[in-house]
Amino acid sequence: MTVAVETGLWQLDPTASAVAVRHKTFWGLVTVKGTFAAVAGRGEVAADGSATGTVTLDAASLDTGNAKRDTHLRGSDFFDADHHPEVTFAVRGAELRADDTAHVTGQLTVRGISRPQTLTARLTGVAADALTLEAEFTVDRDQFGMGWNQLGMMRGLTTVTATLRFTRAGA
Repeated sequence: MTVAVETGLWQLDPTASAVAVRHKTFWGLVTVKGTFAAVAGRGEVAADGSATGTVTLDAASLDTGNAKRDTHLRGSDFFDADHHPEVTFAVRGAELRADDTAHVTGQLTVRGISRPQTLTARLTGVAADALTLEAEFTVDRDQFGMGWNQLGMMRGLTTVTATLRFTRAGA
């Protein structure tokens, strides 16, 4: 069943949205998980059904449940939040498919470094005034200047999961 998404402007609802990361450390024995507490965004659906928009994370809002680790992640070895306070995904295009997924192309910017990113999002809830998208994709942190890897503890890709709830923006 294909659903129609209303054209117009959409605003991210930060209280109903979540962006999390997970990465295997200690030679793959431990998985570190964290959530960004501050998420913002907006989007626009065009008459042809395509969409563009932006999702922004406050880099300093990453919480892994370990204050010392969080301080390190916010520092220059990783997000460098003092100099690059935002992580941004700029959606250049999103095309809804027959199976209620959307093929999304965009630009991910971390630490001031931008790279193309493509992903598939699932449309998990649609109403006239709200929609929810879920996505999971991997990121090579080395491509964003986050190559810190003491004793080879942090190899591989970081997985990003997002549940994003958008509501119709006021006219």
